[in-house]
Amino acid sequence: MRAVGIVATGSYLPKEEVGNEELAAAAGVTPEWILARTRISSRRFAAAGESTADLAVRAAERALDRIDPAELGHVIVSTSTADTPQPPVSVTVQHAVGATGAACFDVNAVCSGFVYGLAVARDLVAESGRPVLVVAADVYSRILDFSDRRTAVLFGDGAGAAVVGPVPGPAHGPAQGSAQGSAQGSAPGSAPSGFLGFELASDGSRQGLIRVEDGFFRMEGRQVKEFVLERVPPALAALAARHGHSLSDVDVFIPHQANGVLVTELAERAGLGGALMPRTVDRYGNVGSASVAVTLDEANRAGMVRHGDLVLLAGFGGGMAIGAGLLRWAAQEEER
Repeated sequence: MRAVGIVATGSYLPKEEVGNEELAAAAGVTPEWILARTRISSRRFAAAGESTADLAVRAAERALDRIDPAELGHVIVSTSTADTPQPPVSVTVQHAVGATGAACFDVNAVCSGFVYGLAVARDLVAESGRPVLVVAADVYSRILDFSDRRTAVLFGDGAGAAVVGPVPGPAHGPAQGSAQGSAQGSAPGSAPSGFLGFELASDGSRQGLIRVEDGFFRMEGRQVKEFVLERVPPALAALAARHGHSLSDVDVFIPHQANGVLVTELAERAGLGGALMPRTVDRYGNVGSASVAVTLDEANRAGMVRHGDLVLLAGFGGGMAIGAGLLRWAAQEEER
């Protein structure tokens, strides 16, 4: 099996910055209350004429700045805030960037969607060898009830993207999903490159914890927190163990930027305190399925993710769904 990883990233955040002072009064709280409970100081809102598809296209263009769109085999867009029921956002992205040979489809696993898209893309690239563009974009500002302090202060709008393709180095091996398979795919003394594996899970019995009701986003915050802290750490540990690692081996941990306080508690509960954990939640808030993608792009462009790093991505949220991906970062030759 060929080694498949992330070969490029991109992101786009709208220009309008919305501070806590602008939201506090309507939500019946103070700016200090928002910061203390979320660690969010600002977020971005899409302009009146700016659609989810517009954000997705901008992020895609930045991920493709050194890649020919005509080489793409597929375009996958993750969103739970599509502009219309159809056509899919992905065909708008395809047309805008010139990926004329790509098959297109959208996925909706809410805040886990970007990782779900990466999992599908890994298998598509392993089969065909052609790169796949995965974009995550959400515009939550248009479905928020600004009088609801549980949700109005948390969310922002944005988009992130990654190109998944073949990477240099040994693959994770034919016995996919096991530590033995990882070892079989490696040359002596070398670590597998690219994606090692994924952990995807859903619990439909708790689907009512996060929902859109009468046109507004609703969330049972306390129960969502309990779900995340109960279910995500063992899922991450199981993924690492299948590939011969413990969570203490992780160099860079990029979780869904749901809430700054929750993210800190999650890392501690999972035993990931020794990993570098880039954050964007303080500046952009929770941007739904785009949050992992946006944070990964910023970390990549800042040089926080280095060749050979063991990187753990974790999405969680509506559904209730969990999506985790473990990869050995393989920088392109010009970046080494």
